[in-house]
Amino acid sequence: MRHGPSQKSDMHHLVETQQFTRESLKELFVLADALEGKREESLKGKILASLFYEPSTRTRLSFESAMLRLGGEVITMENGRESSSQSKGETLEDSIKVINRYADIIVMRHAEVGSAARAAVVSDVPIINAGDGNMGQHPTQALLDLYTIQRELGREDDIHVAFVGNLKYYRSPRSLAYLLSKYKNIRITFISSPELRMADDVKAHLKENGVPFTETEDMVAGIRDADVVYQTRIAKEWIKNDVEYEKQRGRYIITRAVADSMKEGAIIIHPLPRVGEIEAEVDASPHAVYFRQVGYGLIVRMAILKTILGNG
Repeated sequence: MRHGPSQKSDMHHLVETQQFTRESLKELFVLADALEGKREESLKGKILASLFYEPSTRTRLSFESAMLRLGGEVITMENGRESSSQSKGETLEDSIKVINRYADIIVMRHAEVGSAARAAVVSDVPIINAGDGNMGQHPTQALLDLYTIQRELGREDDIHVAFVGNLKYYRSPRSLAYLLSKYKNIRITFISSPELRMADDVKAHLKENGVPFTETEDMVAGIRDADVVYQTRIAKEWIKNDVEYEKQRGRYIITRAVADSMKEGAIIIHPLPRVGEIEAEVDASPHAVYFRQVGYGLIVRMAILKTILGNG
């Protein structure tokens, strides 16, 4: 696997956030800035295969919109567990070898951790990991999360990030934590129940890179001096026990009063969808940026496509 985008792309597959350097992130985000509000023909003649074995709204549609805004074309498959030849017993590797014949780049979401890496091994065309398993990674979500932080706060160093809620079964905060380790004077607070704590591999990475973090069950205290509050969905599809799900779902709710307790200039982000963990009244708060975050995601994914396909 090649690593790190540059103006002449040397990145082939995008599987995990560890591929990026601070410099390559800067280049990607400068390109995203330049693409805001733009439509062009730089990827005319290129075809993106949107291959989703799990449900998605924002990731799938933003990648498809990004490709169309760059002049490319899209072929798509949703609900792949039922609609693809996987339901007939075809291996992921064989599916990828086939789709190689149809497209110039593949964006893939899959239920199994490591599936994107497996696809990359056998694919001649670039693979973009759009989420692999509940404890895998979602690198493009992390990239747009980091871009949102930089756009909203105006800086990338000296930031305190509080991750709230479902930290064990959520690939997006895992991916962002890896990215944050590339910056200076980052502090992290993990706020969760004992059952949903951040996994040890991420904490080990932070320790290795000198990023201080604390763990607490107290949300109000944990977010008091945070610059970024990263709220997450408890995710019923990953917590199969109904009693446990209901217990966890009501534990960390951002109300308007909670939002008003945050320090001036702090922001609330969320990968969405939300299912009650941020109350609707919070939307009018100056701290709420999660719907602007969706728009940032579009231009970041445009920049990713241009970079990987050699037009960055």
